[in-house]
Amino acid sequence: MGKGAVISFGKPLATSDEAERRAASAESERSSSAGSSQGERSPADQLLDKGSGNSELVLDADVRFIGEILGLGPDQLLPSLHLSDPSTARDRLLCGDLDAGSGLTQLQTQLATAGPDRITLLEAAGSFSEGLLYGLSLPQLAHQLQAPVVLVHPWNDARSVDPLLEAFGQLGPLLAGVVLNGVAPEAVAGLLQAEVPALERLGIPVLGVMPRSPLLRSVTVEELARRLEARVLCCRERLDLLVETLSIGAMNVNSAMEFFRRRRNMAVVTGADRTDIQLAALEASTQCLILTGAGEPLPQLISRAEELDVPLLKVDHDTLTTVEVIERTFGHVRLNESVKATYAFRLVEEHCQFDRLDARLHLPVPA
Repeated sequence: MGKGAVISFGKPLATSDEAERRAASAESERSSSAGSSQGERSPADQLLDKGSGNSELVLDADVRFIGEILGLGPDQLLPSLHLSDPSTARDRLLCGDLDAGSGLTQLQTQLATAGPDRITLLEAAGSFSEGLLYGLSLPQLAHQLQAPVVLVHPWNDARSVDPLLEAFGQLGPLLAGVVLNGVAPEAVAGLLQAEVPALERLGIPVLGVMPRSPLLRSVTVEELARRLEARVLCCRERLDLLVETLSIGAMNVNSAMEFFRRRRNMAVVTGADRTDIQLAALEASTQCLILTGAGEPLPQLISRAEELDVPLLKVDHDTLTTVEVIERTFGHVRLNESVKATYAFRLVEEHCQFDRLDARLHLPVPA
């Protein structure tokens, strides 16, 4: 990537439930463009023209976080064109509105007229069908904007190739390459020797193979508490702890202690009446203890948790429902902690082919 290049980042379809809505006409959002000509205005300002039909600026939480990590200014963060939420989806469905609107046309014009020193990165939806209701699915965006696509795809075994073949069929030459993600560390070498060359022979460029990382899959105690709508009984200042694994305390205490010793950085879910399991969990590598069902924990449990700096969460759900919510949270965790972002950067540097990526994306290479 050339030195001096100006990077803009955006997510056309905002999906975060923490997406920030602000009035598009707010003067504070235009501070950098006051008195400037159309050619000098930022990408964000061009998408906020009063004639665009947008009444709100929607900035996805992912965009805000990436902007902070990469040191991007407000004028380099692109507002989303739509926010995917239940009420908006229902309104569009009932109206039969599948059009992306004028915002996409403006984005298309903006990208076509951008100078060679400006690079725009867009995060698309997580599947090929997501966003169709808004006219903003990955294939629709790629073809409308004529934008090359780098696909990050989870890889379990050879059966994982089907979505890649679908991507190749729908995107054709717009598929710049794929990064195979979440690969078992012990399988990386074999994958590079066998499956990766096979994918290349099928016309699918593989730009990297990323090993699975418990840290990147982890979630903060705070995020679990929010998703579970839990009461925090103690150690609120420790909600930034990262949970990597989930354990269910439904066995006898001797079996539980042996099981807990083999786990690390775990969240333990158990009934509020299982004081024996709760105390055993506190002596292991437990990041938080989640109590389900009726009843309240004993005072001595709270005291011990405070001594060990382990947050206690109390939920009204039963154990099964609680586990289902936590498992969904692990499956949709975001890179919204700086320690995870730093580690992800290192993994990408080690396992992705940047020279080939630059070439496939036609990025300027510094002399």
